[in-house]
Amino acid sequence: MASSSTGPDNVPGGPVPMQDKALETGASMIQEFQPVKQLCAHLNAFHTYADDPGRHVEANHYCAHLSSDVRQCILYDSPEPNARLIGIEYMITPKLYETLPPEERRLWHSHVFEVKSGMLVMPGPTGPASQRAWEAAETREMEEVISLYGKIYHLWQTDRGDQLPLGEPKLMMSFTGEDQFDFAKSVGERDARFGIDWRRKREIRQHIQKPKIHPDADSCWKRRNSF
Repeated sequence: MASSSTGPDNVPGGPVPMQDKALETGASMIQEFQPVKQLCAHLNAFHTYADDPGRHVEANHYCAHLSSDVRQCILYDSPEPNARLIGIEYMITPKLYETLPPEERRLWHSHVFEVKSGMLVMPGPTGPASQRAWEAAETREMEEVISLYGKIYHLWQTDRGDQLPLGEPKLMMSFTGEDQFDFAKSVGERDARFGIDWRRKREIRQHIQKPKIHPDADSCWKRRNSF
């Protein structure tokens, strides 16, 4: 089961020494951090292990546009300052995906169910007036993401209690149906923390057209493509 909690107790060692904090503060005033400054969207969704479908992890994506056809995201286990970096995701357009060889395409997943079900969200303001404006921007983002293919690797298996990123990277996939995990419970608990409702998201996304999904994608749910 996924865990979204984080804090000093999740990682070996004590608090960050004051001298280290001072050095980091000084560096932040001088260095540019240009790659990080390009991050432009915070997305939240659930990932499942390709070799263990159904076992899932909540992930906060912080994404940037590398080009019109490629996005890249840093994944954290929470949106808090002391969140653990747990993985990476790349997203590409269908025209790029179709150029990949079959053995590569099977490593990628679709975003259709994530978008249409209301599972994929952009956490934002919760007030009634600001929420309506935010939902319009979020919906426009979903209209783009729904056609993209993603490739995810998690480096830290926080859901099993690991205090460090142990072992090899794990290929992750997306869910393609509510029957693949306890959707209402997991997504509902996430929504309660962010002050949102997946049912509302599903309703306002009804107009978004479902693109045709390439048969090589979402391979962990296809017996012929077991990992």
